[in-house]
Amino acid sequence: MNAYLNESNFTMVEEGFTTRDLLENLLVELCQASDQQAFFVADLGDIVKKHLRFLKALPRVKPYFPVKCNGSEGVMRLLAELGAGFACTNKAEIARVQSIGVPADKIFYSSPCKQVAHIKYAASHGVRLMTLDNEVELSKVARSHPDARVLLGIAADSSPSAHPSMMFGTTLKSCRHLLETAKEQAVEVVGISFHLGSCGLDPQAFAQSVAAAQLAFEMGTELGYRMHLLDIGGGFPGTEDTRARFEETAAGWRSLRDLGDTTSPPPSPSRPASLPWKRFLRSSLALMKPCPDHPSHSSSLRGPPGHAEDRIADGLELPELHVGDWLIFEDMGAYTVASSSPLGGCSQPQITYAMSRVAWKAVQLFQGKPPQTEDDRDSTCAPLSCGWEMAETLCVTPVFAPASII
Repeated sequence: MNAYLNESNFTMVEEGFTTRDLLENLLVELCQASDQQAFFVADLGDIVKKHLRFLKALPRVKPYFPVKCNGSEGVMRLLAELGAGFACTNKAEIARVQSIGVPADKIFYSSPCKQVAHIKYAASHGVRLMTLDNEVELSKVARSHPDARVLLGIAADSSPSAHPSMMFGTTLKSCRHLLETAKEQAVEVVGISFHLGSCGLDPQAFAQSVAAAQLAFEMGTELGYRMHLLDIGGGFPGTEDTRARFEETAAGWRSLRDLGDTTSPPPSPSRPASLPWKRFLRSSLALMKPCPDHPSHSSSLRGPPGHAEDRIADGLELPELHVGDWLIFEDMGAYTVASSSPLGGCSQPQITYAMSRVAWKAVQLFQGKPPQTEDDRDSTCAPLSCGWEMAETLCVTPVFAPASII
């Protein structure tokens, strides 16, 4: 078994302290340095908790993590250690995932629009599973990747407000024609894909999408395909205040699962987790040293100049800030660490990865490894912890595992 993550990849912290303690220690160090800059503290234990919760709620679904939402190495190494797959949208993401040792059969080329050079790159690096939803993409795959295993993307949003030109996925009316064309071009279709997104996770919408997928499966069977995979998309909520909603969505899916094995990205597990469709989670702003006696001012926070989309927050009541003051953002989550190279020459913020010992033990138990004894511990260990966030799932040996999709 490939060891993707070990104790040298993160700061091991002990019980009785919090990630806030770790954050404050780092700030003390930075304030003593001359080159102060923004940084992240990534709680890997939160990812462990959410991953196990996902598998428990959806035991027949194999999670594929969308690299575009957080391609940082620590996050990817932990998810690989937990057995997750990876959904990549281009050759750079494929290369990043394979650079840590993830095998090609755990990579899903998920972009519906692919450059020919990227398709050829996937082919040359053994990545076979991918999606498409039109004849142009089908022709590119047939020419550039004869060994591809294709999921046919269908349009999941049938609401009157949905604009056809803005949706990915073919219609059921065009589905048979695409399947017939794939047959003529000897492209192997192994399943169906749909993506409801963040606004379509109610059980009724899910049921409608699964029913549409069932019809597409029947078309494929009539044409001689052995289709056995269903990609149910992503966008599941990942914050604690939406936990019940995720469990309801999962329960609705379990009542409909009759199409074989499935694949899906998990709730976006960065530290702390947030919703994958949010550029920023605009909440929980705090000053490191608040000044309650000073008057507040209506304030706006922006990202680097020239990045109009990096509007962090408007209408905040903040005291007057000075050079050297620190702002803390909790629950930043997905898409706050860009997977591509930064623009304007700005360097990527430093990321400090941390995990409590109970979470690390849970990872070892999940992999079937005996937990370390007291004598096996390092002689030095930071007296800090992310233990406050550990749920009951981390105190129980996991007895479930995702089904294989291959």
